[in-house]
Amino acid sequence: MVTLGMVLLLTGCAPNFQKQEEIVQDQDSKEEETAIIPKYKISDEYYRTILPFKESESRGLVVNNVSTKYNLNEFETGLMRVATHNFDTEKYLFQEGQYLDKETVTSWLRRKYTPAQLAERKLKEEENLGLNPIDNEQGSIDERNERSPIYLAHILEHNYLTKNDNGKVSLGGVVIGLALNSVHYYQKEQYGATFETKIEHDVLAAEGKKMAEEIIKRLRNIEGLSEVPITIALFEQESKTSVVPGNFFAYAHANKGSSNLGDWKNINEKYVLFPSSEATEQHRDDVTSFSNFKQDVEDYFPNFNGVVGRAFYMGGHLQELNIDIPIQFYGKTEAIGFTQFVTGKVMEHFPDYIAVQVNISSVLGPEGLIVKDVDQKEPFVHIYK
Repeated sequence: MVTLGMVLLLTGCAPNFQKQEEIVQDQDSKEEETAIIPKYKISDEYYRTILPFKESESRGLVVNNVSTKYNLNEFETGLMRVATHNFDTEKYLFQEGQYLDKETVTSWLRRKYTPAQLAERKLKEEENLGLNPIDNEQGSIDERNERSPIYLAHILEHNYLTKNDNGKVSLGGVVIGLALNSVHYYQKEQYGATFETKIEHDVLAAEGKKMAEEIIKRLRNIEGLSEVPITIALFEQESKTSVVPGNFFAYAHANKGSSNLGDWKNINEKYVLFPSSEATEQHRDDVTSFSNFKQDVEDYFPNFNGVVGRAFYMGGHLQELNIDIPIQFYGKTEAIGFTQFVTGKVMEHFPDYIAVQVNISSVLGPEGLIVKDVDQKEPFVHIYK
């Protein structure tokens, strides 16, 4: 009885993370499905996601089409930031895209074909859906790839749902991200060396906006998307060798039932590598703080020179700084001591108005994690066991 009483007491005192709301998801012409809205969300910056989690119809393609893990992460999370301009995190629920399947996305990512190329591939004109430019196969391979590079690398769909007073959720809006290549890669022969050509930003932006105008028309012809508001955003992905991600640079919004994208709005976001000549030229004060931190780490390990930072700027102001410190330890106590030392230097060198995350790792894997949020006086520190 005493044991049972203690269990009941502890159960009553514990926070109830099982509280959740059952709703009915409207599937348009499909059968209605019961789903769950989680009671809690971790931040006002994020959307709640209905459960069970429904995978995208084109799931998996993004990994193959986006060049690096840095680009991949920013493409997905950055698209959510774009969504907040038109879809409030308090009013809308997130769901992966359910309307663009793999076959559709793949067909849109192809090049446009000439009549001869269609015949060669045994395709009909109505299947000629590629949004990338025609390769007329005239001239050298270098000339052809420089003249007609692959601009569009991937198309990502996010759905945003709304709940009515009867407990039903339905599609309230769609956000489409277009990942565009800043560098076009090609081969002159199968399994041969890879060559590249740089794509100027102004050219990329113009091509991306032209593709978006075509995409919004196609979306309106898909069952279930004829009336919902749709936002399309342009993402410029960095090269395959870059250790910082690309960024969204523009978006436009089509109101309910409209096939006309409104005026394009610029997005002033940028990732910058610390240390780098670009960072020194454009953000000298921030680089000074990072350099002083880096110097202290190198003084702790005199033969070490591997501190790298990825700084995220919004509106020209530093918002977040992610720092990686790969280092060789000879024992767990050494890793603990070093993590404590770095924690003190984070609080010493970086101002309160930026968020800082430090990942400390060795050849054995992650060793320590330090997270300092904006205006946080005591950082979160975790030692991996």
